[in-house]
Amino acid sequence: MDEITRIPVGGDQPYDVLVGRDLPDLPRLLPGAERLAVLYAPPMQGRAEQLAERTRAAGVTPLLVEVPDAEAGKHIDVAASCWERLGAAGFTRADAVVGVGGGAVTDLAGFVAACWLRGVRWMPVATSLLGMVDAAVGGKTGINTSAGKNLVGAFHPPAGVICDLTALDSLSPVDLAAGMAEVVKCGFIADPVILDLVEREPAVAVDPAGPVLRELIERAIRVKAQVVAGDLRESGAREILNYGHTLAHAIEKVEGYRWRHGHAVAVGLVYAATLAQLEGRLDAQTAQRHRAVVGALGLPTGYRAEAWPDLLATMRVDKKARGSILRFVVLAGLARPMILEAPSDELLHAAYQEIAE
Repeated sequence: MDEITRIPVGGDQPYDVLVGRDLPDLPRLLPGAERLAVLYAPPMQGRAEQLAERTRAAGVTPLLVEVPDAEAGKHIDVAASCWERLGAAGFTRADAVVGVGGGAVTDLAGFVAACWLRGVRWMPVATSLLGMVDAAVGGKTGINTSAGKNLVGAFHPPAGVICDLTALDSLSPVDLAAGMAEVVKCGFIADPVILDLVEREPAVAVDPAGPVLRELIERAIRVKAQVVAGDLRESGAREILNYGHTLAHAIEKVEGYRWRHGHAVAVGLVYAATLAQLEGRLDAQTAQRHRAVVGALGLPTGYRAEAWPDLLATMRVDKKARGSILRFVVLAGLARPMILEAPSDELLHAAYQEIAE
């Protein structure tokens, strides 16, 4: 039997992240619930039905709720339809919402749970690498609007998190590599051992059957758990988890959310490192290491030159912005994140020209 790793996330509402292959059934993790709403996108139908069957066998009523795949599911109309389903099924404060899938589904499930009856329990069952190391952990939930990504949401910690490693066996190599962008991010901001493991053998690092990927997942989760435990509402230190995300979210919006989040983050990491180098905060070797690590995983390191005006306009409504002041997470050295406030438009453009394609 596979050993289950429990990674505690502290704070006012502590919970555990469970990582493994032989994971406990949902009713055991959500005691007292008479109903569980299982939100899933079409690719996860089989897994959601399996969870529902096991839930029913434990004497708890499952409610299967199919939602659109990927970012298309993170829309207010989709959330509203979920609330209608909960209301029709008579969901009470004792019941819970479960999100089965990648980061988009778990973001939606958490937001639905945060708003229903002003907050009911919820649990993400992360089935993508990106979801395991980023979206499922930390209690940030949200949906997208025409103005940008994740601009509407709530901080609502889950009752627990399940990272089902068996799901990675069938994940495409492209999606595995995309998820690694968030893992690499954690290496640059807090745990350089992650970078060493990836650089040693990039192909081994993304092998779901090997021990290295599991170690990388657990290391990335521990980085995030430590940060969010001290700053649930992103009022301070938690901002460092947005390293590379200011440009990444802008790229996603410009692309109409057709780009994978991990691909956008990969470009965002290279941009943030270049910005810090040009501003005199980061040494050239560490800046170049961003491009090398990202490239070794087959991830993009640049974006379209002509997109800059649209990207800059979108970044101005980034969540880290304060009024008209743009703020970027950058590095002053390896594992030394800091906030760069109000960089000039000339500096921002110069950094973008370095990565423009």
